Formats: sequence, structure tokens, C-alpha cells
Amino acid sequence: MKALLTFVLLINSFFCIGQQKLESYRQQIEGTGLAFTMQPVPAGEFMMGSAHGKADELPLHPVKLDAFWMAAFELTWDLYEPFLYRDFEVSHSTGIVPPKVDAVTRPTKPYLDMTFGMGKENHPALAMTQYNAIQYCKWLYARTGVFYRLPTEAEWEYACRAGSSAEYAFGELKDIDQYAWYQLNSGGKTHEVGKKKPNRWGLYDLYGNVAEWTYDQYIPGFYSLPKASARNPVAVPDKLYAHVIRGGSYEDMAADLRSAARHASDPSWKQLDPQIPKSNWWFPEAPFVGMRLVRPLPTPSKSEIDAYYDQPVIPDY
Repeated sequence: MKALLTFVLLINSFFCIGQQKLESYRQQIEGTGLAFTMQPVPAGEFMMGSAHGKADELPLHPVKLDAFWMAAFELTWDLYEPFLYRDFEVSHSTGIVPPKVDAVTRPTKPYLDMTFGMGKENHPALAMTQYNAIQYCKWLYARTGVFYRLPTEAEWEYACRAGSSAEYAFGELKDIDQYAWYQLNSGGKTHEVGKKKPNRWGLYDLYGNVAEWTYDQYIPGFYSLPKASARNPVAVPDKLYAHVIRGGSYEDMAADLRSAARHASDPSWKQLDPQIPKSNWWFPEAPFVGMRLVRPLPTPSKSEIDAYYDQPVIPDY
């Protein structure tokens, strides 16, 4: 009976949290013609990690998570450019840009074509730093009044698995071409989001296309620490390197796309950057990194939101 109820809830794409209904929705970005889709991820427990992967994926450990929403798609240039370029935002707005939006610090304009010639419309935004990704969330909060953030590493893996304990949520490795853009089928470039099959919770491109930022500090032995098995665990970042990215990209082989596979940011991704100190905003040698939005349930307090968005910049020399 429980399995049947779960199936019905998934088919109808909503979950009840107590008396509150958690359902998919379209978020309009006020003052623009832009919108994006958020999918519900139910509260639950899963075994995080893999007994068949690398050492940093051990030990397997139980994790409990509260419900949240996750963006159905990786963030695209269409949604990212109004934050990146003020002139672009002004020209694509239906009215005056509110002062609270204008007050958000924007990225320095990149000196390279950050699409790397791979395409822009409906393609994932690329090569932003984790700081840049969080500041985009701050801009979005100023635009919508809704708190969005990066997923934690645990949230990302839980959402990717969508109830599966297999190495890939879709089951057999032979089916990977139906779900992912990766080294053997990507042609060495990103593709428009949503062209492959979604997982059971309506989330696309979690495997491949671009790897995705999480909020966590990358700590190889984190799973062995007691807090790794806490409810809603997170390795709160306090250093510039390394941070966790998940999902693998169009460059990676299938083994690097597994649900449990962990990857770490690297200072070599700024090796070409001529600035001193190096940019807080861009990784000119990481065209394989992007982002995906999460919205938690319940909404944090205003002070918690400010603390998340307004962390001091760590200079990168």
C-alpha cells in the first residue's frame, strides 16, 4: 500500500508535508519574460556513497533530508545573462530595474567567450565560480523574493538517485545514452538542456552535460565524520578550494557520471587568468562546470539568508 501511494504521488508530481502540499511550479522572474521550472523532492532517507566507487565515496552511510524543490534543468544562459550584464537586463525588462536588484554586485565581464562556441540559447551557463553561482542566487532573490541556493552535496545525490540505490538511477549502464551527454555521445560540447530523459522526479541532465556546483567543501574523508550522517548534512565551506561538483560533464566517461561520484574544484581552472588577484567570478579553463537551483522547505530566516548570500570574498592569488 505504501509503495502504491508513493507511485501515485510521483505520477501527480506533488508531495504532502504534513498539511502542506509540495508541488512543481513555474517561477516567473518579475519584470522580465523569463521563468524556470522547480520540481518537488520529498523528504526521506537514503544510503549516501558507493561501495563500488572511489575511496572518497566510502563509507556508505544513512542520510535524512527535509523536502525541497530542485530546478528541473541546469541554469541556462537565457536565465543567467540578465544577472551577468546590467545593460542586457535593462533591455530585456518590462519596467525599471528595482534598486534592490541594481544593488546586487555583478560579475566582472569575462574577457573570453564563456560559451566557448558551444551555444547559448537553452544551453547551460558555464564556468562560473561557486561564489559567482551564489551571487546569482542573491540576484534571483532580489528579483523574486524567493530564497534560492545551491544544493548541498547530500541533496544533490538524493535528488539524482530519486529512490534508486543503483550506481545510476536509470538502472543499466547500457541505457546511459538515453539520459546523459558524456564523452562518447556529446561531440565534445554541451547541448540544450532537457533533450535527454528525466529521472523519476522530473529532473533532467543530472548526469553529464555540465557538472554542477554544490555548496559543500570537498573533504575526501567527510563520510567518515559523525556529522555526515546527521539530518541535512553539509560540509560548510570555509576555504576557496576545493568545493564539490557533481554529475560529471560532456567531457567525462560514464564512470564519472555515477550518482555517488564526487569531484573537486581546482585552482588550475584559473591558470589562464591574467589578473592579480585572479577573478572571483570565472574559471576560464572550466567550460564543463555549471549550476542548478534549489529551494528549501521551509524558508530560512532573513538573517540566515543574508549570511548565506553575503559571505566575504576569499582572494585567489
